[in-house]
Order: sequence, then C-alpha cells, then structure tokens
Amino acid sequence: MKGRIFFKLFGAALLIVIAVTAILDIAIRRAWENSLREQVALDLTQKTQMFADRMASVRNPELKTVAEETARAANARATVITQNGTVLADTEANPQEMENHSMRPEFRAALNGKIGSNARRSHTLGIEFVYVAVPVAGGAVRLAYPLADIARTTAEAPRVLARASGITLLIAAILAAWAAHLISRRLQRIMIFAECIAQGDLSARMAESSSDEIAQVAAALDRTARTLETSFAELRRSRGELEALLNSMQEAVIAINGECHILWVNGATQRLLNTRVRIGSPLLEYVRDPELLSVTAAALKGESATAKAHGVAPGRVFQVSAAPMPKDSAVVVLHDLTETERVEKTRRDFIANVSHELRTPLTSVQGYAETLLEADSMNREFLEIIRRNACRMSRLTEDLLTLARVESGEQKLVLAAVKANDLLCDAHSALSGMAQERGIELAIRDVPEAEVSADRDAIQQVFTNLIENAIKYAAEGKRIELGAIQSRNEIEFYVRDFGRGISSEHLPRLFERFYRVDKARSRESGGTGLGLAIVKHIVLNHNGRVRVESDLGGGSAFYFSVPVAGEFQATSGLASERPSQLVG
Repeated sequence: MKGRIFFKLFGAALLIVIAVTAILDIAIRRAWENSLREQVALDLTQKTQMFADRMASVRNPELKTVAEETARAANARATVITQNGTVLADTEANPQEMENHSMRPEFRAALNGKIGSNARRSHTLGIEFVYVAVPVAGGAVRLAYPLADIARTTAEAPRVLARASGITLLIAAILAAWAAHLISRRLQRIMIFAECIAQGDLSARMAESSSDEIAQVAAALDRTARTLETSFAELRRSRGELEALLNSMQEAVIAINGECHILWVNGATQRLLNTRVRIGSPLLEYVRDPELLSVTAAALKGESATAKAHGVAPGRVFQVSAAPMPKDSAVVVLHDLTETERVEKTRRDFIANVSHELRTPLTSVQGYAETLLEADSMNREFLEIIRRNACRMSRLTEDLLTLARVESGEQKLVLAAVKANDLLCDAHSALSGMAQERGIELAIRDVPEAEVSADRDAIQQVFTNLIENAIKYAAEGKRIELGAIQSRNEIEFYVRDFGRGISSEHLPRLFERFYRVDKARSRESGGTGLGLAIVKHIVLNHNGRVRVESDLGGGSAFYFSVPVAGEFQATSGLASERPSQLVG
C-alpha cells in the first residue's frame, strides 16, 4: 500500500514539475531573450551615437582607424557609408568589395535624419546581427552586435531549469515518501477496523486526533459501527423474542426458501416430526404429504393457500396454511385438527345413530295414531296432535340423517355435465304445483346456455329446500323467481321471493343448523331448521359457495354457485368449509 501511495504522490509531483518547467522554459526564456535584445539595442544605440559624435571631427584618412577603435571599445562591428550608400570603412570586411548599403533599412532611416535599427542576417558575413545606424555629415555610421552571444546566454536557461527541476523532484520524492508513510499507516488502521466490523466485531472503535479528510472518513466509519452495534443488538433482541414466541406456539411453523429448503422451524415442528431438523435441508426430506407440498408450491409463487393434510404424521389431520414472504420465501403453519375432526365425527355419528334409532319408533307412533284417528272420533283432537308431532319428528330425523350423510361424505356425488336450463326446469316442474296451491307464481328468468358439472339429484334437493323455504315466507299473490347468472368459470343460481325479507343481523347465521329467524312460525309450518344447512353442505361438496341478500319488506334472494363443466373434478366427502363460502 505504501509503495502505491508513494508512486501516486510522486507521479503527481513529477507531472506538476514537468508542466511548470515547460511553462517557465517557454514563457520566461522568451521574455528573457526579448529583454536581452532590447537591452543590447539600447546599449548599441548609445554607442552608435557616441560613434557619430566622434566621426564629426575626423578627417577622411582617419576613418578606418576611428572605426576600428570604436569597434574594439563597443565590442561590435563598425561601418561608415556615404550619403549615396557607398561603404567608406568597415571593421569586418573590405569596403571595396561590399555592395551599396543605401537600401539597408537602418541606413535608409539614418540617411533620412533618424536613428535606424534592424535585426537580420548579414549578407557579407552570414551572421545574425542587431544593427543601429545614426546620421552624420555626408552619410551615416553604424554599429552591429552579433546575436550569437544572446543565443548562447539564453541556451543556458534550460540547463538551469533542468537542474532546478531535478532538485525539486528530489525534494518531492522525499515529501511523497514521508506523506505515503503517514497516509498508509492511517489507512492501514482503517482497514484493520473495517475487517473487524466485517467479521462481526461491532464493538471495535477507532479515534483520529486530526481533522483532515481521512480523519472524517474514520469518524464516519466509527459512527456507522456504533449505529450497527445498536441496530444488531435490537435485531437480536427482537429475533429472540420472536423465536420464543414461535417456540411457545402449539402450531408447527416452517420457513422455507425459494428452492423449498428449510430456513427455520419452531419447537413444535421438531416435536411433530420427532427428529432433528437440519436447517438448509430440503422440506421433502421430512414431509411428503402432497397437500402440504402443493400449498407450499403455491406460496412460493406468491399466493396464499390452505389445505388439509393427512400424511404429515400417522393418524393425525392438520390444517396447512402457507403464505409468501419476501425474497421468494414462504412460511407454512400446521394447525392440528385431529381432536376437532374426532369430535366432529363423533357428533355426526351420534346424530346419525340417534336419528336412525328414532326412525322406527316414530314410524310406529305415527302409524298407530293414524289408525286410531280413523277408529276413534271422540279423541280425534289428541290423536291429531300425536300424529302431527310424530310427523314432525320423522321429518327431523330424516333431515338429520341427510345432513349427516352430506357432511360425512357418505352421500357420494355423481357428477355429470348438465345444462343450467335443465336444472331450473326440473325445479320448476317439481314445485310449481305446491306454489300454485299457495297462490304463488313460480317463474324462471335469466337462463344461460352453459353446462355445469353437478349431481342432478343433489342440486334438485338444493332447489327443493330453497323453493319450499321461499313458499313458506312469500306473501300470497306474490311470485318466486328462479334463474342463473354466468360468470367466467361458474354459474350462480338464485331463488328470489318478494316476501317480508330478513333482518340483517340474522343473515350471517342463516345456514347454521337449527337456526330460525321466526321460531314460532317455523314450527307452525313444520320446518326443522336444517334445510339451509343441508343446502350449504351440498353446494360446498360441489366446490361452490352460498350467499343470501335480503331487505326488510323487499324480499330475499338465495344464491348458490356451481362450477362450469370442466372446471371441477369429481370429488367425494366434505369440501373444506371456509367462512367466506358460507354467507356472501
């Protein structure tokens, strides 16, 4: 780490030094060179004026001598020309061999009475000079200074800059090494701290005395560690409470991931499976019940599901509920229904046995009462009471036996595709006579063309119970409507009367056994209080649902649904009884 930091710092310093050196070399050297040229031109101008002052008192035979003395004193080349441009004297060349200088820029300016200057390469010597010419009587004088000296002086600048850059880089390398050592030591402490946090040691802390950016990062990490420690402590406490709560439950709870592997189980699950459940193992390794696996698969697809499972433990029945959880996981809860099922079966058996045992003596009582009615007219009123109550008891025992067969699944369904219109017509034909005797019209409305998957006799019993119930409570001169409404995958039949209706507080309990809205009237009409309960269980066995709508003074409508043909496979026994299926 230290080496990488050093090379990064030194690389940055190197780039800065190179950039600064290049800028200085380009900008300062050029400015320096221009300054030298201006200084040379100014100095040469002064010396040329002195040369012109001296030439004013010199006679022609002394021109060469004066020019040479001036050239030595000024360390420059001296030239004298006439007004027409002829060179009279020159310290670097033979005047007779030199061309006319009247067209030289500096001489042209001098011959016009001004001080002329120019920088160019000499045609005679081939060297670059700075020329300054000053007018004199009968012509002009000129001094020329070679620029090679300036070039040599400015050429020394890059070497000076290179030496300075080298010294700067050496200092930068020392500073970079020192800074890299300090930074790497502080970053190493941060890395050790981060490793401790990654390994779960949230109690680790670090302190920085400085206030630079690294110290701010360290302080932020330290605050994060404190927050994480607090959060994880709260999470562990909440998890402990949740585990204690789940372990105290009587229901078995299993959490699984998207691959149906076990994530967590509570103590009830361990006791139920009578083995040590390994976290991460497949659920199929411990449970092979198809109903449980089916609702689990549905939950993993994001749908809540419920079913009864008989294969989790020998001789035991469970209500299995599965619900989806985040991250493609699910939770499964198993509620033990064994005792409830046993009690329910005992109750059904008791009702069936009692009803069966009552049937024979009640038949005898009813028969003898009818015989005595025909033979004895004096005690006719008392015998009629005996016969009427015996008939009612017979109907009650028949309804109890029917309900017991429907609940237990003893009454098997023979499913077939039946037209909805045929079921409505059968019900109308069977009960229209009874309705006419009471002065009530029985009519069919809303007949769909679809077929339903149903047991024709069982559905006929449903219609019979509902229509007889409607006839009892419909007012004379009114009518009763039968009909059906088709939805996507079911047909909903209805029986609607226009009687006095049912109060809303009675609606949730109408399909309970022996529940009566008007007990006195029900007994007078011979009702047993079991008709709607029988209707409910027959419809549930068809995988349908029942509901009722009613308004006081506006009549009542009883609805029951049956799957469209092909939507429901033949089944036996009692369907699962969900509250949402009882009363809509």
